[in-house]
Amino acid sequence: MKKLFAKLFLTASALALVACGGGGGSGAPTEFNQDTSNDEPIIVVYNGPDPINDDVQNFRLNVWDNLARTDRCAACHGTGEISPTFVRSDDINLAFAEVNPFVDLENPSASRLATFVGEGHNCWLAVTSVCVSLIEGFIEAWAQASGTVSNTVALTAPALRDVGGSQVFPPDPTAFENTVYPLLDNFCSQCHAEDAPTQQQPFIASSDVLVAYNASQSRLDLATPSNSRFVLRLNESHNCWSDCPSNAATMTQAIADLSAMIPEVEIDPALVISRAVNLTDDGIVASSGGRVETNLIALWEFAEGEGRTAFDTSGVEPSINLNLTGDVEWVGGFGIDIGEGGRAQGLTSQSVKLYDSITATGEYTIEAWVVPANVTQDGPARIVSYSGSADTRNFTLGQTEFAYDFLARSSTSDGNGEPALSTNNADEILQATLQHVVATFDPIDGRRLYVNGELVADEAAPGGNLNAWNSSFALVLGAEVDGNDPWEGTIRLLAIHNRSMSEEDIVNNFEVGVGERFFLLFNVEEHVSVPEAYIAFEVSQFDSFAYLFSEPFFITLDPNASIGDIHIEGMYLGVNGQEATVGQAFSNLSVDVTDATYDRVSGQRLSPLGTVIPLQFGPDSDLFFLNFDEIGNSSFDRPVPVPPSPAVPQDLEPVSDIGVKTFAEINATLSQVTGVPITQPDVAASFNVLQQQLPTVENISGFLTSHQTGITQLAVEYCNVMVSGLAVVPGRDALINQMLDGLLANQLTVTGGVALLTQPDPDLATPGALRSVREELEVLYDRISASSGSDAAAIATCAAAAGSALMLVQ
Repeated sequence: MKKLFAKLFLTASALALVACGGGGGSGAPTEFNQDTSNDEPIIVVYNGPDPINDDVQNFRLNVWDNLARTDRCAACHGTGEISPTFVRSDDINLAFAEVNPFVDLENPSASRLATFVGEGHNCWLAVTSVCVSLIEGFIEAWAQASGTVSNTVALTAPALRDVGGSQVFPPDPTAFENTVYPLLDNFCSQCHAEDAPTQQQPFIASSDVLVAYNASQSRLDLATPSNSRFVLRLNESHNCWSDCPSNAATMTQAIADLSAMIPEVEIDPALVISRAVNLTDDGIVASSGGRVETNLIALWEFAEGEGRTAFDTSGVEPSINLNLTGDVEWVGGFGIDIGEGGRAQGLTSQSVKLYDSITATGEYTIEAWVVPANVTQDGPARIVSYSGSADTRNFTLGQTEFAYDFLARSSTSDGNGEPALSTNNADEILQATLQHVVATFDPIDGRRLYVNGELVADEAAPGGNLNAWNSSFALVLGAEVDGNDPWEGTIRLLAIHNRSMSEEDIVNNFEVGVGERFFLLFNVEEHVSVPEAYIAFEVSQFDSFAYLFSEPFFITLDPNASIGDIHIEGMYLGVNGQEATVGQAFSNLSVDVTDATYDRVSGQRLSPLGTVIPLQFGPDSDLFFLNFDEIGNSSFDRPVPVPPSPAVPQDLEPVSDIGVKTFAEINATLSQVTGVPITQPDVAASFNVLQQQLPTVENISGFLTSHQTGITQLAVEYCNVMVSGLAVVPGRDALINQMLDGLLANQLTVTGGVALLTQPDPDLATPGALRSVREELEVLYDRISASSGSDAAAIATCAAAAGSALMLVQ
């Protein structure tokens, strides 16, 4: 992905908005407006002067129209109210002038209009981060419409941090069990446990202490206990058991007691290390032009991280906020993980937005980043469905084993959206890994399916119209609306557009990726004698358990610096004072950074690789650093790792040195012995029916009675075809000789003249037997011939020999 970097710049401090309840710095608790997300949308009417230019018009359409509501910002920042009056209704041009100091069109997420709400100022929803996302989206849409959104990422110097010693949670949960866990068990288990009446993730109060310990670690700040998530939530009046400040102090002390029991990890002074950085404090938001969302009508980024509602952050009303029921967990780095019996469903009254917007255009796009839990689900299993029952729908994106299915109701399909458009199951397009899946529909080209930016299935016929769509259906993820046809997996993002996206736009959104991505800059100035020298990574939280570090590059933020010749050998990622135990993909790095290879704008890429590093405390607390075997004028003599001692060999169960033939080998052997080709219609038909009843492995201990029954049936078929095809059936002795010559391996001489001795001699009785093999077959032939004739005797004798252990033993 192309990356553009600018020079280090100083960020000007923004003016502070004035809180509705008085001075912004009063420290008074935030009073949230009533959650009206399920109410009818409030219509905003503007009757003032026309916008004086296109930029003011773009502000009106994308920001003013969305915020100039009494349940959002107009109650305070409207006409004649509290400054700034950026949603005043008397003159859109004056509102535009008021809002400009508080927006950054080149970097919408840095706009004070959004960051102030993120600090707790008047979010109109129950989750502050959702309000922030909506406002950032409004500003970004304004910037895109005005053509001023920046594609350039400005790299800025992070604060200089020493790696220092840090604390690492021990694997044994005893210290946690004796300090923090009793509070969680007593006061949080009514919700945050697997067996709770109102079960909610994370299971920090699980009856299994180890489960609770693992779930709690990312919510504990051992260095500053008062910054722990458990304490902050109590300060936010979340489930206090008596007095909230007192309860927060009790929790703070318990975490401090736990911290005192965990020693710091000391850093080896011989290591060649960079300065340390933290993802939340030091990460620079990575942008590459952004997603194409021109015709977006619904968007779920799943960034909330907690609660039982996934909010639609498209900004298009009514918002289809999804209620999470059953086994649905939040995924770190954005996403929800839908388990057995889980689903996310919107209200019919909100889902009607899809009907209204899509039937108006006659086309649409379903775009999702998904991780199927496995490749065995079918039904098709419902990933995303806008439907009314198991057999009525407007559309469904589903899974059948290795295939994606797209069911779309139109004038050319039935009420269930069939026939479905599916990827070829044999191509195994669907995999249990992160994939960008896009389903498009339009009247001309019909349905199309794209996976990771590539067209994988399409229709030759037109798609027709959507006149038969039903407005009473509901949007649901992870199952049908009645809970049937469940799907398990992770959804990282879902977007619905009321136009069919072009292939170019689909590729763009695939390349942009999913989730928050940051640049982390590791200062290495002291090792390379280059001012403001950094090694940078693109970093994201991969899931709830790991970070993804990719494509490191060397850069200096001093535009006049001379690089010289810097050799970098063996680079390792460290977390919280220790090298990561896994994921060291850059340990074999060997590269030279020189004036000739270095680019003044983008630096010099060191590796195209990426790697996954385990999460320990979480993005707010984990401190990362780099360690080198050699960089510039510094080197570390890395000791040769001592290989672990080999495991003591285990005594296995005795295994026979004789096996059995598998189904294909049995078929081939019977064909060779009888002379009947395996393609002969009768035997081929019998084999197709019986092959699943024949042995599949050579291990004799797995041989079953049902296997022998199948072998006997197939042998009889081969012998019947053989005898019926002969003009003159061989006599007894000739037939038996043919069978024994073909079946007994000790009739053949192998390399070195040594005969195989694992088969019986046809003319010698084995110890304890009454007759030899030949004699047994002779007696059988004579008995049947006397009562049923020579043909029946020949078939029976052939089948007895061909279907016996003489043929089967390997």
